[in-house]
Amino acid sequence: MVIDSTQYRIRYILRHSWSISWPMIIIMLMDFFVGITDVYIAGKLGKEVQASIGFISQIYFVFMVIVNGITVGAVSLISRLFGAGKSDELSQAVTTLLFSSIAAGVLIGVPGVLFSGYGIRLLNLPESLKEYIIPLVKIYLGGVLFHYFLITSNGVLRSCKMVKHSLKAMVVVCTTNIVLNFFLVFFTPFGFYGIVVSTVISYAAGSFVNIFRISNICTGKKTFNISLLKRMFKIGWPTGLQQMAWHIGGTVLFLIVSMIPENTIAVIAALTNGLKIEAAIYVIAYAFNSANAVIIGNFLGEKRYKDAFKSGIVTGVLGVIIISIQTVIVILNADWIASIISPNHIVINETMRYLYINMLSEPFMAWAVITSGALLGSGDTKTVMKIVISSQWLIRLPLAYLFVVHFNYGPTAVWWVMDLSILVHAIFVSIRYFRKKWIYNNI
Repeated sequence: MVIDSTQYRIRYILRHSWSISWPMIIIMLMDFFVGITDVYIAGKLGKEVQASIGFISQIYFVFMVIVNGITVGAVSLISRLFGAGKSDELSQAVTTLLFSSIAAGVLIGVPGVLFSGYGIRLLNLPESLKEYIIPLVKIYLGGVLFHYFLITSNGVLRSCKMVKHSLKAMVVVCTTNIVLNFFLVFFTPFGFYGIVVSTVISYAAGSFVNIFRISNICTGKKTFNISLLKRMFKIGWPTGLQQMAWHIGGTVLFLIVSMIPENTIAVIAALTNGLKIEAAIYVIAYAFNSANAVIIGNFLGEKRYKDAFKSGIVTGVLGVIIISIQTVIVILNADWIASIISPNHIVINETMRYLYINMLSEPFMAWAVITSGALLGSGDTKTVMKIVISSQWLIRLPLAYLFVVHFNYGPTAVWWVMDLSILVHAIFVSIRYFRKKWIYNNI
């Protein structure tokens, strides 16, 4: 039986997409469970420790913006070089990226350890929290070098079709982190310090695992190339700015919700809980986003433009199907899920309302995030940045403020506005994708 060539190509692309996507899904889920474990153990040690860990995570995010952005640029560039078979330039790009991540880790880590305490003392925080936050921040920043190297080296492995090796490294990170978390906190004198110490040790372990894998990639000249670093930064800086703007926007949304006059605390808690539940779905979308970036970069490097376009669609549809199934499960079990997170009936009811409304937009969120991965893989990062920032700062936040402050519609209006902003995001990403200009983007 003769198999239609179009059907064959789609099946090939689907297998190729899934082969890269499923390890990324597991990697993202492991990272999610590590974060949940930190929060769980911190909660066992008291509200001060839990609050401190939550605050530190917000501060630490700022230090991750630069490395996340440069890694996006590196993945776009390295995946093309790998697909094109340019071994010398590939080795230079990998060497440049990893050396830069180490240098950045030192430049941020050393001053962070020495001076972060002074900055924390200036903040308007309860003194009881500062006692926990200052030493924990110093430990985190002391190990930031390993985290930077882990992020960038994982990006290299993904770009060179070695995502399963990246998965192995993250299995080491996840297992080491969770086991040491419980052991150091509850069975050694480290106490609450163990939450952060276990994280630093796990990042170091994952970094050493990746070093041996990457040595097999760099078969050409291993020299630092400033022009390649500039190209990575040129591609990646919009992503860093986008992440910063999104993070700040999330904080602004909390401030807007805090203006709701009735059941204010319960509504804020419902927003917090809803976002945590959505995070379990978002990590899957982000896994497909990362996979799509690599797939597109490889195909473009091989000058297989039609396959690049088709693969972005196939990966997007595959992700939407999986996330739609997750969404249905959440909707059918919204009351049970909400009651696990909070015992307060007002919070439970509002969390359920949040889920019923916001889950409707999850398939659109999945399509927007995954298709954006294709644009990122082509180096079209500025467009993604403009779309994401516009949908949040021109749609979500102004309308939420308008409905809450001027029309007094309450939290339900905010939940619907969040849906609307995601729909707008998905529409503009789709328009950009199907116009195909990104395919011929020179980086």
